[in-house]
Amino acid sequence: MSKKQERIIMLTDMQSFYASVEKAMQPQYKNKPLVVAGDPERRSGIVLAACPIAKSYGVSTAERLWETLKKCPDVVVVQPRMQLYIDVSMQITRILETYTDLVEPYSIDEQFIDVTHSIHLFKMTPEQLAAKIQQHILLETGVWARAGIGQNKTIAKVCCDIVAKKNKSGIFTLTKETMPKHIWPHPVEKMWGVGSRMRRHLNRMGIYTIGELAQTPLTRLTKRWGVNGQVIWQVANGIDDSPVTTSSHDTQKVIGNGMTLPRDYAEAWEIDVVLLDLVSQVCRRCRAKSVMGSVISVSCSGADWDHPTGFNRQQKLADPTNSTTDIYEACKKLFHKFWDGEPVRRLGIAITDLVDDSVYQLTLFDDREEKRKLDSVMDTIKDKFGETAIVRASSFTSAGQTRDRASKIGGHYK
Repeated sequence: MSKKQERIIMLTDMQSFYASVEKAMQPQYKNKPLVVAGDPERRSGIVLAACPIAKSYGVSTAERLWETLKKCPDVVVVQPRMQLYIDVSMQITRILETYTDLVEPYSIDEQFIDVTHSIHLFKMTPEQLAAKIQQHILLETGVWARAGIGQNKTIAKVCCDIVAKKNKSGIFTLTKETMPKHIWPHPVEKMWGVGSRMRRHLNRMGIYTIGELAQTPLTRLTKRWGVNGQVIWQVANGIDDSPVTTSSHDTQKVIGNGMTLPRDYAEAWEIDVVLLDLVSQVCRRCRAKSVMGSVISVSCSGADWDHPTGFNRQQKLADPTNSTTDIYEACKKLFHKFWDGEPVRRLGIAITDLVDDSVYQLTLFDDREEKRKLDSVMDTIKDKFGETAIVRASSFTSAGQTRDRASKIGGHYK
């Protein structure tokens, strides 16, 4: 019996992606500190990406822009261009597809590739192939890629995050056998899947390093966190049988939308307007995918960033639906049930338990056919003439966000 071939999987990660794309497009900023942030004109917002030069001043992603300007007064602040970043990301995908047909986007700037059955075509070692891919991406896009190499997706991801990004070459190979040397000594919060809250819980259990997490009895973790406990234990031990697949995003389990508001919203009617805007977008996406859901989720965050408040609640509906009217009424009722009346700065809506919308329940007291026809007409007009071709009257009030968001992708300008 022949020995099963060891998989060769890479996680390619683009360094400071948004900032790198901007520098490639605007070479006059090549040797200057640069950040991509929310609103350069108002000198406000959050830093989405910082180039290595800016990071050398202590600038970090997700900090507030005024903090960046304090650390580095000469920093170049660029407004995000989301459509450009999406286009470059897709260009990188096409580059990777010239090396293997197994390319799985993980995020806009990270992609898994499996070269197990194609590497022989290039007559190279995995590190040499990674370097070739790195140069290919750099020449075509101006973006520097890093690559973590491992026998599964988890090892490749951990390798890239903790080791490859720190290497001058940007490339490193990690195995299960070498994880104790290269990964286990690091603080547990450095590991993929462990945030600040989980770190605090683990520290209280006496677990401070990835190695200590890996050597913790699995039953102790699953008893406390169930399947999540097993997941972080498997990551720490480099255990992962999942394949690199091109169909990972074909089946959607949740459709949602959220937004950070341009100011504090304290009036109930203002919040209701935004809820309707969000629900309209989410339901339209559901209808475009021919699905409907039976569980709604509503989340909100308070205006005080230093003392976070808010909630995330969900509710099961009597029947699956993608009707804007029905979902909005349910979301509004759920929001006001848990809202404490304090100013709100972020709202989110999601629909889950998705099913095909070709079959639905008729009722005696609710004309679903009329609602479906109305939603269909509005969708058709928007598809043909644009998102703002037909909007609800409330969107024209001072609280409305539909017209502004129509010019954005993911909350940022195209």
